[in-house]
Amino acid sequence: MFSNPWIQLLLFPLIGYLFGSLTFALWVTKVVQGVDVRDAGSRHATTTNTIRQAGWGPGVLVFVLDVAKGFVPVYLALRGGAAEWVVGLTAAAAVAGHCWPLFAGFRGGMGLATAGGGFLAVSPLSFVVLVGVLVALTLVMRHSARASVVAGVLAAPVLWLLGMRGVVIWIGALAGAVIAARFTVDWNRQYRELWLDRG
Repeated sequence: MFSNPWIQLLLFPLIGYLFGSLTFALWVTKVVQGVDVRDAGSRHATTTNTIRQAGWGPGVLVFVLDVAKGFVPVYLALRGGAAEWVVGLTAAAAVAGHCWPLFAGFRGGMGLATAGGGFLAVSPLSFVVLVGVLVALTLVMRHSARASVVAGVLAAPVLWLLGMRGVVIWIGALAGAVIAARFTVDWNRQYRELWLDRG
């Protein structure tokens, strides 16, 4: 559809970043509770922080929408015939948009659901594998932020060792790097139990 590689390089990552910048956690929590989700809890615009402040229903809605905003731009890049590395860059841009959103003062979430959407668009198996890796690391490390940093670093190598190649490795490497970088901000955060940090 878009055969010019320069157009692909400019267009699809831009679409990814703009989709990622749709801050559903912020908007849903404002509608439901009239508060800014970033003012309490982890102070991030995430599914878990939405659940803390607005309940499970809004939290599930935010999760689905955050996954979708990773899925859609990657799907469009694939359908548009973008090179594998451009598709990977598109996924990374969507995650970056979620973490540092244009539409919310560059204060967003952590990017896991959005990265998951990117993986779902190319390989549902990769999504399942990496969720398993993240859960296992969290159980072992007892600290979800540190586990997420390690999972981001290991995403591409783990998928490669399992025989996956091509675009899924690009997404693992590029989106994984954004995830790892983003979660370093919570490296020293104290947790009461899995996924729920101290208020």
